[in-house]
Amino acid sequence: MVTDTKQDELKSLRIDKSRRSAGQPSNWARRFILIGIGFVVLLGLVALAYRAFMPELLEVEVTRAQAENSAGPATVLSAGGYIVAHHKINVNSKVTGRIAWIGVEKGDKVKEGQVLVRLENQEFRAQVEQSRGAVMAAEAQLKALETGSRPQEVEQAKHNLEQARANLQNAEIWLERSRALAREGVVHRQQVDDAVARHDSAQQQVKSLEKAYELVRIGPRAEEIERARGNLLDMRGRLAYTQTLLEATQIRAPVSGTILERTAEKGELVTAQFASGAEGGPRGSVVSLADLNDLQVELDISQDDFAKLSPRQQGVVTADAYPDRKYQGMIDEISPEANRQKATVQVKVKVLNPDEYLRPEMNAKVEFLPSDTSTPATAAAAGVIVPAAAVRDRDGRKMVFIAFNGKALVREVRVRGQRSGSYVVEGLTGGEDVIINPPANLREGDGIKVKGR
Repeated sequence: MVTDTKQDELKSLRIDKSRRSAGQPSNWARRFILIGIGFVVLLGLVALAYRAFMPELLEVEVTRAQAENSAGPATVLSAGGYIVAHHKINVNSKVTGRIAWIGVEKGDKVKEGQVLVRLENQEFRAQVEQSRGAVMAAEAQLKALETGSRPQEVEQAKHNLEQARANLQNAEIWLERSRALAREGVVHRQQVDDAVARHDSAQQQVKSLEKAYELVRIGPRAEEIERARGNLLDMRGRLAYTQTLLEATQIRAPVSGTILERTAEKGELVTAQFASGAEGGPRGSVVSLADLNDLQVELDISQDDFAKLSPRQQGVVTADAYPDRKYQGMIDEISPEANRQKATVQVKVKVLNPDEYLRPEMNAKVEFLPSDTSTPATAAAAGVIVPAAAVRDRDGRKMVFIAFNGKALVREVRVRGQRSGSYVVEGLTGGEDVIINPPANLREGDGIKVKGR
């Protein structure tokens, strides 16, 4: 009895294999686990490859260049306005056509004469070929008239005349014979009349061929040659006109500048006549552009303050977006007419030293200097202070690196003075992000990353 009890206890201690297999993960679970592990490994390999083959941006430290102001002349007037392009051009098409290609985007810089847009030009090419054929025909006609009759034509006309004269001589002999026979009563009177008619016809033919021979021998009239020359000039003019239309299907930049707006797209119709504002209607212009190196500040000066200003008066221009950057300015245009409703006079101040920071339609302020001072508008800034660690020597010249739009730009400077740990330099306007201790391998246009940004 005791033995049976012990055997039962030993059986209870055995491992139940069916229960153990039930606790293990299934085959699908194992596959998901392996796929997950493989995906993690693949991401790690991609990250390693990216770090190995993609260049890392250089991390740099920057500081703001500070303009050092001197005791310049006091301003006589401060006014606010907007920066505008001196000449903004809406580029139109000389012909009506559908856009086949447009090669510029907003902000692109273009050169004078650069092709901006191409129109479909199949019909214009056909017109050119048609006009070229008309010119060739007119040239051939004029050449034929100027050359005159060919020797073969003269010889043929002479032969025809001689044959007609021979026929006339034969008709005269037959007429005399018929008359003699009629007097003897051998032939009827009707035969004599037939001989007379034959003789008169031969005589008229001889006269006609004599005139034709003379015309062939002399050649065409001078009036006919002149008419052929005029026709050739007309055909050449038509060819030049069609070639001009064909060339106009390539719309080019009239001046060098920057694309401000792109107003048409590929497939749209542009016209030289009347543009439409409706959806899908023909466009009047394709792009607008301006030279951003020729900027002005447009101001409305109160009539009460207008007497403080004079033509060519200098001032200091400051954009609201960059208040620590100063630009030279000078009155370039004064409106000859006042605005009655606003009681103002429009004045435009030319920015003498614009850079890539200024944009049309920015808010700006102009501080006008006294008109009787000989001090230039930049006299208010004695120099710009930059850390000594930012200045580098290159071929005997001083230069600094500036961080702008994620790139390193080189600016040449001239040291005017020294401060504690810094230099006073010319060549900057103040407000630039100057790179401190630039890496030795840093080059113009390299991508950079600013610390702390």
